[in-house]
Amino acid sequence: MRIAIISPASLPATQFGGILFVAVHIAKIAVKEKHKATIYTTDLDFANNATTFNKNLPREEDVDNFKIKRSHVWFSKKLFFVNPGMFLQMLNDDYDIIHSIGIRSFQSLVGAIISKIKKIPLVISDEGGLTTHPDLKKDFASTVLYKLQAPILKFIINQSSAVIAANEYEKKIFSEFCDEAKIVIVRNGVDLDILNTEKIDIKKKYNIDSFILFLGRFNKVKGIDVLINAINLIKNNSEFKKTQLLIMGVDFGYEEEMLRLIEEYNLQDKIKVIKNPSRKEVISAYNESEFLVLPSRWELSPLTPLEGFAFKKPVISSNVHGIPYTVTHNVNGILVEPENHNELANAITELLTDKNKCVAYGNAGYNLVNSICNSTIMSKETLKVYEKTISR
Repeated sequence: MRIAIISPASLPATQFGGILFVAVHIAKIAVKEKHKATIYTTDLDFANNATTFNKNLPREEDVDNFKIKRSHVWFSKKLFFVNPGMFLQMLNDDYDIIHSIGIRSFQSLVGAIISKIKKIPLVISDEGGLTTHPDLKKDFASTVLYKLQAPILKFIINQSSAVIAANEYEKKIFSEFCDEAKIVIVRNGVDLDILNTEKIDIKKKYNIDSFILFLGRFNKVKGIDVLINAINLIKNNSEFKKTQLLIMGVDFGYEEEMLRLIEEYNLQDKIKVIKNPSRKEVISAYNESEFLVLPSRWELSPLTPLEGFAFKKPVISSNVHGIPYTVTHNVNGILVEPENHNELANAITELLTDKNKCVAYGNAGYNLVNSICNSTIMSKETLKVYEKTISR
């Protein structure tokens, strides 16, 4: 098969998150299975923020035997990146199927139009919450954009031949827009090759001892304020005496408030913040952490817990939206009610004081990614969807 994969961002902008990694993983496995894969995307660089577009990035690049084709973003609003050059790229190329990931995007609109013009089947997956993400209607500008996108979403979904959902939660969201028979569940997966990635001594580099890890965007949706309040509750506890919280990520509008809160509670000695970490630093932090704490107010099908599981690290997270389909309470982690910093503080203390439980939950998490939620299985299941869609 000749596969066109559409994503709002691709390498080197790894901090963009799940959509990028899903696209890259599928492309990597596709070429290993003797298919041809091209990712059509923007020139998002993510050097220091979510809106750095770099004309100096190659327009076309070979990565791990698949291609990345970039076109420049003329302007953007929120995470809606407008790169008209992608239309001509796709119009002039040949492929058997289009897979658009992250459908609230200009790129997905282009993919749907190309699908209609060239009569090529379209597969879509979202990874972004479609209607449930809190940021979609958090202010007037977001609400206006949300409403303007409604007819675009309808067109993209109607044009698609198949819809891939990451779990039952996302399937339910999509079922409000199309026939359930059109929807296939393919669980998200992480690349277990990260275990072999070159690592650094993160503790030595940043002068920290034992630490628990938060990794994610600096965004209020991620529950960073709840986590800081929880740390403030236990900062003087004996169980937390030799442990710090390591916060790693990139700013999505909450960094200033986060730092203010840390200072207000005088937690500078207990919380270390690493801004814009390299991928090597992220992998090293997974490897050296005690466990992950991800108290999000919303997630669809998060990849960060799965990457933690790859390193046999348990995860504390919130019992909300799509998270319970990844983190199972008292199996591979602990789920707490969102917004509840007291319950979160208790969960952190529980894992800090019970190493056997940490090991058991970490092993269970590893078994999940080793047997089901890895990029090889995810990609091969996705390829089956492509083949079935083409054969109709």
